[in-house]
Amino acid sequence: MSGQQAPMTALTIRLDDELFAVEANRVREILDLVPITEVPNAPAFVGGLINVRGRVVPLADLRVMFGMARPEPDADTRIVVMEVDIDGEPTIAGILADKVHDVTTIEAASIEEAPRVGMRWRPEFVRGIGKRQGGFIIIPNMERIFATPDGRSASAAASEERSAP
Repeated sequence: MSGQQAPMTALTIRLDDELFAVEANRVREILDLVPITEVPNAPAFVGGLINVRGRVVPLADLRVMFGMARPEPDADTRIVVMEVDIDGEPTIAGILADKVHDVTTIEAASIEEAPRVGMRWRPEFVRGIGKRQGGFIIIPNMERIFATPDGRSASAAASEERSAP
């Protein structure tokens, strides 16, 4: 990320005990939890659809991709509706967040590449790690996450690759 000079304006969200940042300019709206229509035989990552102002929007759970626990929704659970490029097409999708925090600026100089070791998920799903106020903010690579064939989790994809003949 060292070639990037402009700071990142990001919406910070919490998943499990980790802080994540998504580009604020991609966020369309933040919703309270709404009814979710489950899709039979859909991958766990994008297993539901929601109605956003009359539009059918897929709802993704990043915790599935990152191998995190999936707690029951509570009063802080939100849906972040955002634009993601899928196969070069801007697509509206929702992601679940355990809590939405704030919009903040992450200085480009404080964003580093994801380390290849010591992470609980594959580094290709992480665009970078930002540092802010003594803590870390994970910046997911939404395009790569949504482009993962059939929405398999990173750990499932990796174990299948290892066990393939």
